[in-house]
Amino acid sequence: MVSQAGSVLLVETVRRTGLDQAISAALAPWRKTRTVHNPGKILLDVALAVALGGDCLADVGMLRAEPAVFGPVASDPTVSRLIDTLAASGEKPLRAIRAARAETRQRDWQLADGKAPDAGRAVTVDLDGVLVIAHSDKEDAAPTWKRTYGHHPLMGFVDHGPGGTGEPVAALLRPGNAGSSTASDHITATQLALAQLPKKCRRGRQTLVRTDSAGGTHEFVAWLARRGRWLSYSVGMVITEQVHQHVMKVPASAWTAAVEADGEIRNGACAELTGDVLDGWPKGMRLIVRKERPRPGAQLRLTDADGMRLTCFATNTSGRPIAELELRHRLRARAEDRIRNARANGLRNLPLHRAAQKRIWLEIVQIALDLLAWMPMLALTGKAGCWESRRLRLRLFTTAGRLVTTGRRRILGLARYWPWTSHITTALERLALLPNPG
Repeated sequence: MVSQAGSVLLVETVRRTGLDQAISAALAPWRKTRTVHNPGKILLDVALAVALGGDCLADVGMLRAEPAVFGPVASDPTVSRLIDTLAASGEKPLRAIRAARAETRQRDWQLADGKAPDAGRAVTVDLDGVLVIAHSDKEDAAPTWKRTYGHHPLMGFVDHGPGGTGEPVAALLRPGNAGSSTASDHITATQLALAQLPKKCRRGRQTLVRTDSAGGTHEFVAWLARRGRWLSYSVGMVITEQVHQHVMKVPASAWTAAVEADGEIRNGACAELTGDVLDGWPKGMRLIVRKERPRPGAQLRLTDADGMRLTCFATNTSGRPIAELELRHRLRARAEDRIRNARANGLRNLPLHRAAQKRIWLEIVQIALDLLAWMPMLALTGKAGCWESRRLRLRLFTTAGRLVTTGRRRILGLARYWPWTSHITTALERLALLPNPG
């Protein structure tokens, strides 16, 4: 009997995408002579354990208990020594791991074809910060703006749209007291995210960068709009006194309809601001404001007007209606779903003490999230392609099976009564049709 038999989906995804070969080649310089375990295999085993629900290095023991499914798995001391070795090498192993992920991502998007994030010739990258609580005095942990204690990483995710989930492309470790509107951190996170995309998506209007109001700074917006980069952006803005005064002067006839996420039309909800409120900002920037009734129980702010909640964002996209741009910006809320999913896969806490070790852990978390995004994109169909990690674990990965060896073959049998066995077998068939990476 084999537990976690459904996790062969992740094992096959690693093999068919060539991630195992890419990571092994990237970490080859850190493999000592006469060692038994490959550093790339060790790192992938930890990522698989995280994808299956683990939240520390020792959870790799779950894989070690099933060598027939996951192969030989290193011992806990070997895993810890590898993390220490990589952490002591500075930025080199991080760059190597990121390059391997970018190489594999480009191949995956080619295999996914019409389901790839760039299938519509447009790629959306969402940036958002996340607070990670620390329950002990770890390196770089500090008080946060929510009166907690821990870290404040800045994450980046590629949006798969309404028919998918999302995949991580940036994770910048920061102390808990890092500012939300720090332009240099947003620039660094965007650079990390762009490096993960195929070369054709690293510049040009087809790549959209979305942030909340934390990214609404002069330095960051000017960097996005710099000549030669030509990126599209949709950045939340703070309602300042100047913006508020301009909103009060907008005539009633200038307010246009807004489109809600469910397709409902709401009249008189959006308007575009012009004039001196755009002074000092990059040429071509559009400032769009939205007003709506606050939720029941929500308190109004000083910048709200006539009992209506005001929100504002900036974009450099021209030739498209205000309602369409406003809906596109509000879909940035999907980033909150990606963060919730990341918390369920290793980002609930940072289990290691030193900052260099935690950077390696963030790369492991991103590999786990990559696998949880690539496997549905390549193998699952219908609503199952939108399942998040907790549902995947409950319905697919935890499926038990029976491993039979006969005729020099290993056959994994799954229970017929399990409601989602057909999803597993169909997904394995789809993965088997993918070309072998070599």
